[in-house]
Amino acid sequence: MLFKNYTEVSAFLIVGFPGLQLEHFHTVAWFLFILYVTTVVGNLVLVVMFALEHSLQKPMYIIMVSLALSDIGFTTVALPKLIARYWWNDASIGFYTCHFQRHMIHYFGSLNSLIMLTMAMDRYLAVCFPLRYPMLMTAPTMTILTVFSWLVAHVFPGVTSINFTQISFCGSNEIIQAFCDTLSLTALACGDKRYLSGASYATAMFILLVPLGFVIFSYFCIIISVFHMTSGQGRRKTLSTCATQGCIISIYYIPRFFVYSAPHIPNMRMTSDSRIATTFFYSFFPPLINPFVYCLRTKEIKAIWSRWVQRLQVVQPKSSKTADVPKVK
Repeated sequence: MLFKNYTEVSAFLIVGFPGLQLEHFHTVAWFLFILYVTTVVGNLVLVVMFALEHSLQKPMYIIMVSLALSDIGFTTVALPKLIARYWWNDASIGFYTCHFQRHMIHYFGSLNSLIMLTMAMDRYLAVCFPLRYPMLMTAPTMTILTVFSWLVAHVFPGVTSINFTQISFCGSNEIIQAFCDTLSLTALACGDKRYLSGASYATAMFILLVPLGFVIFSYFCIIISVFHMTSGQGRRKTLSTCATQGCIISIYYIPRFFVYSAPHIPNMRMTSDSRIATTFFYSFFPPLINPFVYCLRTKEIKAIWSRWVQRLQVVQPKSSKTADVPKVK
């Protein structure tokens, strides 16, 4: 019989940023709280607009709403515990809660990759096949693709979740990260971790590089089609839209690739602080700017927003005038 000479881990500690001093905890907590509220409210406005305005219920806006819901889900899974860690110095997270958070973190990451794949497919058909686009990409078709993405995204983190059920954790329980993720938990696992690390890396690269390959191919085809356009205004509009989406896609894919690949590439090392800062950037910056970028660059959404603001301005004077009327004695 083999006897264990270690204590099984029953809970983990979210360290967050290792070099952060205690006197700065409340400032960071307020920053994270404002970041969370702004992200959720900004994306929720887009969802409410889509639900109330039937004119927005088109394939392109279905993708945008799917991305908004995914961003709300990701920030809600990741940020509240980090806020509690700095607001009340509550770093403890339960064993199974941590595994659930890890699964959902990578689930929403996989989902975003599939959503960007769908978004690239939509733009590819719209630009390269403009006459056939209304028949190829209808609202029901986009809804099916969206639901399919939300279901399939569970497969990729699920593979790692199954592998984690077969290992034990011992020794240190400190997660040097802003949330529970595969890299951090793998570092705390006991025994030979090569299979777990290799399987996790292969799964991450598949869900990142396969969609990215199609995204690059679609943008290459779009650029060729744009240069064949006779309308200069249409060319500028298409390039502007693709440039915006390209920036967001770059922010999503490139830093992730370096963070995931660093442990597997010789002579490529990232310090804990640089890894956490990079992860924080690509995790929370896109969900924050996505609703503002897409809303501000879409004429239809700007027109609806202006109409809502005008209605509020009309209602407020009426209510104030009613309040100023003296009562008859």
